[in-house]
Amino acid sequence: MRQAILQLEESRIREVANAGMGRSDVLAFWFGESDEVTPEPVRQAAMASIARGETFYAHNLGLPELRQAVADYTSQLHRPIGMERIAITSGGVNALMLAVQALVEPGDEVLAITPVWPNLLAQPAIMGGVVKTLPLRPVTSGPDEGAWQLDLPALLEAITPATRLLIVNAPNNPTGWTLSSAEQQAILARCRQTGTWILADEVYERLFYEPTARQCAPSFLDLAEPEDRLVVVHSFSKSFLMTGWRLGWLVMPPSMLDAMGKLIEFNTSCASVFTQRAGLAALTGVADITPRVVSHLKTCRDVLVPRLQAVPGVRVASAKGGMYAFFQLAGHADSLQVAKRLVREAGLGLAPGSAFGPEADGWLRWCFASRDTARLEEGVSRLRSWLGV
Repeated sequence: MRQAILQLEESRIREVANAGMGRSDVLAFWFGESDEVTPEPVRQAAMASIARGETFYAHNLGLPELRQAVADYTSQLHRPIGMERIAITSGGVNALMLAVQALVEPGDEVLAITPVWPNLLAQPAIMGGVVKTLPLRPVTSGPDEGAWQLDLPALLEAITPATRLLIVNAPNNPTGWTLSSAEQQAILARCRQTGTWILADEVYERLFYEPTARQCAPSFLDLAEPEDRLVVVHSFSKSFLMTGWRLGWLVMPPSMLDAMGKLIEFNTSCASVFTQRAGLAALTGVADITPRVVSHLKTCRDVLVPRLQAVPGVRVASAKGGMYAFFQLAGHADSLQVAKRLVREAGLGLAPGSAFGPEADGWLRWCFASRDTARLEEGVSRLRSWLGV
């Protein structure tokens, strides 16, 4: 077995979840998914596809009609793009791994902004990349206390001609931090100077709670030219309540498309046709699905965060994007052990901050994507009881 694989750490989120799975008394907020099922029209589209016998291989890059629908959807939110820049993938995770496989050679320097979902650091390590990190920093006082911020000058200095790939996840899992357009422009300009590729994980772009004309977070696609060294990853999971379907897409320079088709062939061959039919139905019904999802998630955030802020010893800010409350618990520095104790002693399932980087130890991630906000209130009550406050 390759050393790069042997040295991979087990997911600490899974480690906590495995300790509580199967227990009916645990309120689980550890994974990044809603507990609401996929909308009925999407499920019906998949079932109709199966009933038609669409159980065979598809084109490596995806059904042409789905690729065109993705291109149209993206063009409505950002600059116009054509389907010659779109590849359909078997989930956002698969899209990220494909991008890393396409761009990272053994020994290449990869820079990532952290805290971040651990897969984004593991994937370049699997390819033999040398992974470096640039941490966000939490605000410790004032009206933004508990929010995380980017030191942009430090990031621009860290990007050098030796940096093969910059990985950016914004809106960010777990912190809710989001890049501004001005910051994206500065990063893009620096990467153009150094020849650095940008891998932008923008799967949470629609889960954005600040008022914008396009109802999404700022994107590198608003600024980049088609042949810029930019690959953007998206997923149907979050905005369309389709986590279990494993369907995503890549936006890339047109010159990458043919090679990406070959790479998909040697990974998964293609996404299943009936899953792609479900994705097409989701895009057809986006106006009925996504605004409702975002509105409900904002309600969930606005229920949970003030209640957490009222708990003595908790530091938390209201996230601008994503589906998480990321909070610090005073006096509890080992977030993995705290998360395990909360499962065992309080029936409360949260993700440990240390899963996302050492700078986030002492913090906990709470996914607030819940159909019933009473579950969130009960969760805070259990946290209070456990703390004795």
